[in-house]
Amino acid sequence: MKKILIVEDDQVLREQLMHLLENSGYEAMGVTCFETVKEQLENTDADLILMDINLPGTNGEALLQEYRKKHETPVIMLTSRTGEMDEVLSMSYGADDYVTKPYNPTILLLRISAVLKRAVKTEGVQMYGDIEVSTVKGSLTRGAQEVVLTKNEMIIFQLMLDRRGEIVTRDELMTALWDNDEFVNDNALTVNISRLRTKLAELGADKAIETRKKQGYQLL
Repeated sequence: MKKILIVEDDQVLREQLMHLLENSGYEAMGVTCFETVKEQLENTDADLILMDINLPGTNGEALLQEYRKKHETPVIMLTSRTGEMDEVLSMSYGADDYVTKPYNPTILLLRISAVLKRAVKTEGVQMYGDIEVSTVKGSLTRGAQEVVLTKNEMIIFQLMLDRRGEIVTRDELMTALWDNDEFVNDNALTVNISRLRTKLAELGADKAIETRKKQGYQLL
């Protein structure tokens, strides 16, 4: 579950944001003491920060500029201001996105999702349940146990992970593996799927990939 820290001094808005995020599957935390906001930012383990520009005794842009000297955690700025200069300054100080109040909850959630996905791709790490997927190392890790995937196995798993819950056809998988739309003997795909299942089973995910007859595969 992704953690989001809310730096917003308006208690009503802060609580509304927390409620929205928690109902959307995130773990939400809110700053309530702004005398120690710098320390709270320094020590947070949040995956993303929502930060208001107008804050007691300081402003979000200054906090962001200072925070960016040491940290790369994604930050989305929230503001009631509509001037372009604030957006320009926020982005130049390292903001990943900028949302103007009053915001549309659906749009805000989409912005949060997009920023988190960009951060995952940059770091080369994703999660499948409690299994850490490293595209850089080409490995799956659960606790102290790690299995290494071949290049083809990682391509297959990455495509299914990106479309988790959807059916990925054999043709789509073969296109991803061989980067062309021509017919390719799919025996190699069957072998790769079998090996991938075996490696997932070693990590306790023996029912991760379900075969959909005449259609393809689905990552559960």
